[in-house]
Amino acid sequence: MSPGQEITGRILRTLRFRSKGMTITEIARALGMNRNSVSKHLEVMQVAGQVESRLVGNAKVYSVAQRVPLSAFLCFTQNPILILDANLTIIQANDQLLRHFGRTKEDLLGQNIRDTALPAVSTQEALAVIEGLEREQVITDVCCRNDSGRESFYQMQVIPTTFEDGEKGCTIVFEDITERKRYIQNTMFLARTAMDLVDLPPVGDIYQYIVDRLTELVPGARIYLFAHDEVDRQFVVRAVAGEGFREGLTELLGRDPVGLVLPVARAFDAPYHQTPHVMRGMQEFALRPEPSSWPFYDLCFRAIPEGVCEAILSRYNIGTLWAAGLVWREQLFGIVGIFLEQGKDLENQETVESFIRQVSIALARRQIEGRLRRNEERFRGMVDSSPFAVALINQEGRFVYVNRKFVEVFGYGPEDAPTCSEWFRLVFPDAGYRQEAVKAWRLDLERSVTGQVRPRAFTVRCRDGSRKVILFRAVTLPDGTQYLTCEDITEEARTYRLLLADIADLRHREQEMLLKDRAIASTGRAVALLDPDGVVTYANQAYLALWGYRTAADVQGSHFSRFWEPPDGAREVVRAALEGEVWHGELTGIRSGGETFRVDLLGTPIIGRDGRVLGMMAAVTAGRVKDERS
Repeated sequence: MSPGQEITGRILRTLRFRSKGMTITEIARALGMNRNSVSKHLEVMQVAGQVESRLVGNAKVYSVAQRVPLSAFLCFTQNPILILDANLTIIQANDQLLRHFGRTKEDLLGQNIRDTALPAVSTQEALAVIEGLEREQVITDVCCRNDSGRESFYQMQVIPTTFEDGEKGCTIVFEDITERKRYIQNTMFLARTAMDLVDLPPVGDIYQYIVDRLTELVPGARIYLFAHDEVDRQFVVRAVAGEGFREGLTELLGRDPVGLVLPVARAFDAPYHQTPHVMRGMQEFALRPEPSSWPFYDLCFRAIPEGVCEAILSRYNIGTLWAAGLVWREQLFGIVGIFLEQGKDLENQETVESFIRQVSIALARRQIEGRLRRNEERFRGMVDSSPFAVALINQEGRFVYVNRKFVEVFGYGPEDAPTCSEWFRLVFPDAGYRQEAVKAWRLDLERSVTGQVRPRAFTVRCRDGSRKVILFRAVTLPDGTQYLTCEDITEEARTYRLLLADIADLRHREQEMLLKDRAIASTGRAVALLDPDGVVTYANQAYLALWGYRTAADVQGSHFSRFWEPPDGAREVVRAALEGEVWHGELTGIRSGGETFRVDLLGTPIIGRDGRVLGMMAAVTAGRVKDERS
């Protein structure tokens, strides 16, 4: 061993046990050597890469260089590595890089990096980073596209490198970050589409939006969307996407595919036996070269001619079909289909499924909003055509809705009085009466429960100065909104007052009739009252006693001719009285036991205020009794 190598070994052994490093003076003292001699050896060792130095204040501190043999570094790392000299000539490439990019060492070693056309470093941006490398390592992201058109992403570290002979170069370390990059892209895609679906206007074509976004996720695919028509209970092609797909289908089908009705409902029958739960996930159908389950003709439910189905597959080199239902809470809103060329797989399948779930929820929300909108329109139409004035008042006391009848009755709308307080001042101009009305409203509200009707009648002054009696019916809805109906009962109130007057008059007449009835009942003369048909409606006690009946029910409802012999004689009396004549004479009556007797009969018509004959009063005086059986 030469003296220089011995000194080098002693310096390395000394530094190995001093992890924090040593200055030149400390090393010289530890070895018992001259400081200048140690300094010269350290400079040589640093150039050889055996030691490293750093400045601490004004002194250099040396430590053993932490080095890994290049061969071990290239073999045991999982990342692709490329080593270049100062002229950017490739001097080393590990097996991982060769496998990853499909090259051999003969293809790369000795070649300038500019001439190799390696996908990861062939772009101008990547070459600019390598050529501009100085003392510090540079980290950047690069993108490359393989022969199939698939994008890959790498994080490229370009590290300045000093070789054992002192020559300069660089080491390029690649880390495949494709999955990480795609995860970020897919997350951003789903975040963007979530916002788009929320902000998409009701009139926007959500179906075209769906297929357009799917073409972003699956470049080069041909896509269609069936929408479920709830009214006609059928499926309709609402959108197609893909380069030349719609034009080609139009040519092959002889019509625009959008609007085409297909019997997709058969999917729920034999032999398919699909359900919304099954259709929720993506299903793959191999179509060419041999169908794995059903041919494309069957997947079209034989609604498209078999020859046209084969022409579609051939024109677009379709190999597989991926289909998924637009399902939310066991309700099917449509079906999405993705056609892929032969040899291509569905990338981003999880993201595609997540997006389909997004749009399923959006379609469900849009359907619910449509139903709510139709219900609201139906409600407004119904309320606007109501014969009563209707208003909705929120918990802050503001009018949120009034129908046309409300403005028609009062003459004021929300633009005139947005709040109840302002409206009360208009319709109750008298402060005292307004205070009573407000107090009654609040009292009724405090005492009521949700859904209970609170009726109150008030006299209001309308915009035209007229006064109306309004029956207010207020109901508190579950959300605290006040539902108010207002019925104009001005005429009913006037009629009611007239009715009360008529009732008072009738009661007065009733008293008079009662006196007359008692007078008839207490007279000794037999009296009966007949209706216009000659039927007995009343008989006093004297009449019952004369004919031998116990109660009035025994004679009421019987024709007057029943009590006479012959009956025709009594009918003649009734006829004369109903014609307005007074009949007086003798007739033969028949008692309940069958005996006959002669009486004096006076038949008088009963005439109403309008001159109409209302019936007849028969007054009977008993005469000589004749027993026909003796």
